[in-house]
Amino acid sequence: MKSFTHYLWFNTRKHREFINITHEVEDVVQKSGIQEGMVLVSAMHITAAVYVNDAESGLIEDIEEWLQKLAPEGPDYHHHRTGEVNGDAHLKNLLMHHQIIVPITEGRLDFGPWQQIYYAEFDGQRRKRVVIKAIGE
Repeated sequence: MKSFTHYLWFNTRKHREFINITHEVEDVVQKSGIQEGMVLVSAMHITAAVYVNDAESGLIEDIEEWLQKLAPEGPDYHHHRTGEVNGDAHLKNLLMHHQIIVPITEGRLDFGPWQQIYYAEFDGQRRKRVVIKAIGE
């Protein structure tokens, strides 16, 4: 078995941003030479997330509105007593999760026809990274 690791770096222009990283993950899988296995994609910051969903019009706005209802920006979270003001970003990460695993079959990502991989930033405008690790044969 072999593995291949690559890092993506982000410094978003907005405080919250959703970025389709499917092509970057596909490139890593291709460079890895792995034909059968899996790829892990993991946000290395607790105020960001990685998820799989459809690339359909309006869906990102729906997700963002849903997250704002469940973990609104602004309330006096207990976390803010530490001097931070990103309590909502930590909760949004818990809702969206920080990593995904996608199968690799015949050297390609093996998921549904509309599924895409996204990086979701909830406390941006600073340098953050994602690790991509392909494992298999």
